[in-house]
Amino acid sequence: MILAGFAAIVGVLTDRQVRGQFNDEVRSAVDQLANRLDLKWIGPDSLNCNKTIRLSDYVSAENAQIRIFQDPSGELLCTQNEVKIRGAKSPLVTPIFRNAPVNTGTFAEAGYRVDVRELGVRPSGQVKLLYARPFADVDHTLARVRFFLILGVLGGTVLALLAGLATAQRAMRPIAELSDAAREIERTRDPSRRLPHPEADDEVAELARTLEGMLGALDSARADTESMLSRQREFVADASHELRTPLTSVLANLELLAEELKGEQAETAQAALRSTRRMRRLVGDLLLLARADAQRAQPHRHTDLGEVLTEAAGELGPVAMDHDLAVEAHPAPVSGVRDDMHRLALNLIENALRHTPPGTHVRARTGVDGAHAILIVEDDGPGIAPELQRRIFERFVRGGRDGGRGSGLGLAIVRAVTESHGGSVTLEPPDGGTGTRFVIRLPLAASSAPAELAMESASADATHTSTTTGSTIGRRRSRS
Repeated sequence: MILAGFAAIVGVLTDRQVRGQFNDEVRSAVDQLANRLDLKWIGPDSLNCNKTIRLSDYVSAENAQIRIFQDPSGELLCTQNEVKIRGAKSPLVTPIFRNAPVNTGTFAEAGYRVDVRELGVRPSGQVKLLYARPFADVDHTLARVRFFLILGVLGGTVLALLAGLATAQRAMRPIAELSDAAREIERTRDPSRRLPHPEADDEVAELARTLEGMLGALDSARADTESMLSRQREFVADASHELRTPLTSVLANLELLAEELKGEQAETAQAALRSTRRMRRLVGDLLLLARADAQRAQPHRHTDLGEVLTEAAGELGPVAMDHDLAVEAHPAPVSGVRDDMHRLALNLIENALRHTPPGTHVRARTGVDGAHAILIVEDDGPGIAPELQRRIFERFVRGGRDGGRGSGLGLAIVRAVTESHGGSVTLEPPDGGTGTRFVIRLPLAASSAPAELAMESASADATHTSTTTGSTIGRRRSRS
């Protein structure tokens, strides 16, 4: 905009200057011509226009036009070609008689009255002199000026843009390096990484030093927090492990006491026994989560996920009387901890049975999908509320449909076991549109082969049939 404004001002001033100079030249030329002319009559109506100066030579350089008219009749007497004409009007211009340039659209004209002598002795009247120059040269000059101004504006804009980009890029290079380092720290979550320092000791360098000091403080705080959390995990894991032995002893004594006592004392012992069993299971859940947090890896063994699912479904048979539990246990060999796998399948099925009303269909199946073993547990119940779906795998999150009997650790354990085995668990929409569907994907065991999977398929189908039938029979007995 600055260049365009400057070019516009220069163009206007140049136009005025060139046209003013052109008008001055026209006025000066007609003055000189009038002073140099020495016209004489050579006949009644003929004029000698070539006595002291050749008009054609005078106007050849400027492509000017000269007309001499008789005064006052206005008849054309001479032109720059020195042709003597009688009784003809000018075909090009209308004579004017003032010593000033006038723009008629094509020519700049200036008129002058010139004395004519007869036989060189005395004045014998006046004739009218008209001198005109075309605007073509001026317009061409101004057009070239405008072209160069436009070219200069465009070229200056491009050069200014390139120079500005180069300057801005050079000035912003330290900021870009800081941004790249910050993104890398965000990606790696490692505040101990050093930030680049610019060579110049300016505001950017001060910003880099400030950010580096802040990251150092955050790294120190993070290290302290991680150390504290690590000690807490170790404590929870050790405490949960140590609690298992006395709880087992208390549970065994309560079972013996419940068998010996009668009446109200027996009911009290049974209530204490139920609370102790719940405590033992809660301690077991906490121990599993604490072991996962502390990254205490247990030895992995070849395990068939289909067999684990069958065992878990059989264990939950007594509590599944009011539900239609169907199991499809296809071979799905994985490498993992069998007890943890059993807890994973048990929690998924128990979660579906506990949070759905009686008569709900619960389906669980295992199989192989590419390089992964899959475990799917789904139901056609009311489903999970949308506000809980994003937090469903967090600890101590409850759905509210179990009457407050759950600890809120079931799905958290499912995720912890899945991730410790290198897999993933997702909550997906069921095929029917309503209900809940959990999908577990675990890497297949390295020694698994398609032939082995085919050999185990028949036994898995038999297991699936017996499990489904047993569940259905149990449900019918409960209803009768």
